[in-house]
Amino acid sequence: MAKLTYREAVAAGIAQEMRRDENVVLIGEDVAAAGGVFKATVGLLDEFGPKRVRDTPIAEQAILGAAMGAAMTGMRPIAEIMFSDFLAVCWDIVANQIAKTRYMTNGQFEIPLVIRTANGGGSRFGAQHSQSVENWAMAIPGLKVVAPSTPADVKGLLAAAVRDPDPVIFFEHKALYATKGEVPDGEYVDELGKAKVLRQGSDVTIVALALMVPRALKAAELLESEHGISATVVDVRSLVPLDTQTIFAEVEKTGRLYTVEENPRLCGWGAEISSLVAEELFYDLDGPIVRITTPHIPLPAADNLEDATIPSVEKIVQTIRETAG
Repeated sequence: MAKLTYREAVAAGIAQEMRRDENVVLIGEDVAAAGGVFKATVGLLDEFGPKRVRDTPIAEQAILGAAMGAAMTGMRPIAEIMFSDFLAVCWDIVANQIAKTRYMTNGQFEIPLVIRTANGGGSRFGAQHSQSVENWAMAIPGLKVVAPSTPADVKGLLAAAVRDPDPVIFFEHKALYATKGEVPDGEYVDELGKAKVLRQGSDVTIVALALMVPRALKAAELLESEHGISATVVDVRSLVPLDTQTIFAEVEKTGRLYTVEENPRLCGWGAEISSLVAEELFYDLDGPIVRITTPHIPLPAADNLEDATIPSVEKIVQTIRETAG
């Protein structure tokens, strides 16, 4: 095991797959010589050269158009969209071309393409550079959607995404890039569509994603030590495919579900999970499902306002303490 930062795990996962398969290439703005604006691709140009690690113009449509064409001809491109907010610039290519081509050609073309992008707030970048947009991608049939919370999951899930025959949008949370964790040495491949139970409890089940996972874990510790509430914490990790079996099993044990979501409340991923739990486990629930979310507003840039908007450890603890009965 090596101790890597989240950003180092990104580079490690890409390097692992580029060494394994010469058809894997990386393209995007500043991914080569600069090592990425978040320094998540440092060293890749030196190892693999400018033919396989390519800087592009500031043109999201061109980046994904080139990546899609490469994928259709048998390559396995990894394309970086610097901020997930900028997916809006090229959403037609994502939603109407990349997501649908395999279906519309009756499987004649596969699109083994990974779109990496920095997602989420907490870094004071303002309303156009801080959004959590994983629910945008989740709504499009034909896309797989992944959002890891730890360096180990970054490396393993990124490798799995590269090897997958379908397009995967891989959301890296920019506020997690500096966090550290143990990462398996050597070749490491995880499985898409598998949630992880990070903490077992008996009273409530907290389901979280990306940056909200460490906050949920901290909240669970405080709930137990200060309020006597025992909480299970589930890291969703993959929104599409969604591991409903793990989520259902943990909610069934506790009878109470809380989702902790950074995306805006309206149509967030937690609403879908809440709907599924209500349909399948209604008689196992001991209370209403509660969603802890960012309000349906553009994210402010001011430190105190952004902190007040995105779910915090304190907000998670307060909400669960007041509603858990």
